[in-house]
Amino acid sequence: MTSIMTNTGAMAALSTLRDINRALETTQGRMASGVRIGQSSENAAYWSIAATMKSDDKALAAVQDAMNLGAATADTAYAGLSASIDVVDEIKSKLIAAREPGVDKEKVDKEIDQLKQQLVSITDAASFNGVNWLKLNDGSDTTAKVAASFYRDLDRSVFMDMIEFDLVASDGTITSLVDNRSTSTNGGAGIFTNTQFAIDSGASANYVLVVNQSNSTSGVEIALTRDTSSDQLDDMITVVEEMLQMMADAGANIGSVQSRVALQLDYTSKLRDWMKGGIGTLIDAEMDEEATRLKALTTQQQLAIQALSIANTQPQNILSLFN
Repeated sequence: MTSIMTNTGAMAALSTLRDINRALETTQGRMASGVRIGQSSENAAYWSIAATMKSDDKALAAVQDAMNLGAATADTAYAGLSASIDVVDEIKSKLIAAREPGVDKEKVDKEIDQLKQQLVSITDAASFNGVNWLKLNDGSDTTAKVAASFYRDLDRSVFMDMIEFDLVASDGTITSLVDNRSTSTNGGAGIFTNTQFAIDSGASANYVLVVNQSNSTSGVEIALTRDTSSDQLDDMITVVEEMLQMMADAGANIGSVQSRVALQLDYTSKLRDWMKGGIGTLIDAEMDEEATRLKALTTQQQLAIQALSIANTQPQNILSLFN
């Protein structure tokens, strides 16, 4: 039946054109944004997973920044420790030289005093972003901490892991060089302030390289006078040698942290790459596919417009019956 009131052909062509236009708009949006799922209405499950993974990626980026800060702190501590070892080696050399007959011990002491002041300066300066692993003051944490990782469990709980090591370990290893706490600890948390080296070696006095508020009542600062005996010098040399051995162990501790942070940074960088790849798999548009679809939809649109034009001219053909 032909009707001038209802043009079913035009209605069908118009419906098809609308569907093509909607598909064309979607494809153009994907090509412009580069994503296949830009909002939850397009695929709620994939959008939710991708949003969570993006949040985790930002958290990992923050962890990377924190690890870089930790790496810089460890590098600063290692640089300070390495410089201190050179100075303590020089102090040991001066003490050995002072044992030679005829050496002016008071002049040697002036050199040693400058070297001890240099040790204090190095220790004070070995600070990065307010964190100093080589010097402990009141309120300082005796555990060194560096951010390591961030992860999400199956129950969606999030966790933050840390790389930790004790500046004063249970096995007796000391990493800090100066304990400046006002708690009468006998400088036990600092290599230069710890009286235990002298006690363990059976020295005639509790020799230390730095006397401060932590050991002022028990420590005897290594210093020379005209009357310093060879036995006293031997005790001082022994104590300094023990300190050097402990500094070598401390350097190994810091070096192990540097190595682990470097490995963790490399892994975190790769993990972020994998995570971005996973997010892309979920929501990114396949541009080759979208470009092909765009060409096809453009052709379909042109054909639909032409079909609508033909359908719209059909009622006019009825007029020819009245000619």
